[in-house]
Amino acid sequence: MKLSRMTALLAMTVAMPAMATELEVTHWWTSGGEAAAVAELAKAFDASGDKWIDGAIAGGGGTARPIMISRITGGDPMGATQFNHGQQALELVEAGLMLDLTDVAEANNWKEIVYPPSLLDACTVDGKIYCAPVNIHSPEWLWLNNKIYEDLGIPVPTNWNEFVATAPKVREAGKIPLALGNQPWQSNLAFGAMQIAVAGLDAWKAVNVDKNMDVAAGPEYAAVFQAAADARELARGSNVQDWNQATAMVINGDAAGQIMGDWAQGEFQVAEKVAGKDYTCLPGLGLNQYISTGGDAFYFPKLDDPEKEAAQKRLAALLVSPEVQVAFNLKKGSLPIRGDIDMAAANDCMKKGLEILAGGNIVPSGDMVWSPDVQKLNEDLMVEFWKSDMSPEDAHAKWVENLKSGL
Repeated sequence: MKLSRMTALLAMTVAMPAMATELEVTHWWTSGGEAAAVAELAKAFDASGDKWIDGAIAGGGGTARPIMISRITGGDPMGATQFNHGQQALELVEAGLMLDLTDVAEANNWKEIVYPPSLLDACTVDGKIYCAPVNIHSPEWLWLNNKIYEDLGIPVPTNWNEFVATAPKVREAGKIPLALGNQPWQSNLAFGAMQIAVAGLDAWKAVNVDKNMDVAAGPEYAAVFQAAADARELARGSNVQDWNQATAMVINGDAAGQIMGDWAQGEFQVAEKVAGKDYTCLPGLGLNQYISTGGDAFYFPKLDDPEKEAAQKRLAALLVSPEVQVAFNLKKGSLPIRGDIDMAAANDCMKKGLEILAGGNIVPSGDMVWSPDVQKLNEDLMVEFWKSDMSPEDAHAKWVENLKSGL
């Protein structure tokens, strides 16, 4: 969908300023693909008459979030800041430190256009909307280097089980079967991806939505922990730190595959690799195709400056606008938060995600169903598990214990 400039201007809740208002925007998008995507947001905001002051924080969300929160609570707020959908900013909202965007959402019909509705629900506290969702990121994908399999003379795997079965040949060829970086959230993400892929949707919902601890301790999840133990062996020798370094191992042919979110797509795109030809992407690890409705949203700390507050609301409206949604998500590799826009330029991997999303095979993200405390306990557990010889049985028991602490 292409809007005329006049239509786009009318969609804004506040008139364009006579002079540019600067807003510092903090985020953790620093890899090649991420930088290309965030540049689209900055370009659109600057073109609207305001000025985006980029406040990128390297090291991923685990590094950036404490810095962002410390600045907001310490009286040095930025104009806007990235968080993931869910409960990450809940305490800041409850403390009265975040700008209420309900008027922007109502003026721009967010409740009618944001899909799935859970994205806006995650921004809503006591009936008021406090963030602008910008994308849907599902973390449960398996990315494969096609050439490695072609050189070995074996078919490219179509699911996790086939991938595991090919691992010995990959290792014999001097390649690492599974690339995994050392950032704590990466091992936690890999485990999360295995939950639905191996245990299945019904078991996942029973544990994470219904909080059924009998299912959590049962055989379906015992199989998940065994799969994680298998993956731990496949990742042996993957000695990189950042997630995009692990993605680069797959792109460059040093590793056969990686479990990573669909943001990895941006790195393949920057490397000029073609989906379906150079690499294969398997949502739900090819076993259970679904979309986990995680992703990113922007929150706007309260500022004692009416001019800047007006600019904050202009930026919030712009982030959800059709043109920005298309430009940003095509570069990011994520899915748009509205279904009424033209994504004809999407590549094969993004189209897979769009089809799953349209079919309604979606579940809430972990941030939406468990508190930050439970998330941190399980992240720490996964780091210990992946870096040691902890048995899958012991890890399983500790994981159930962590979940129970959040009930």
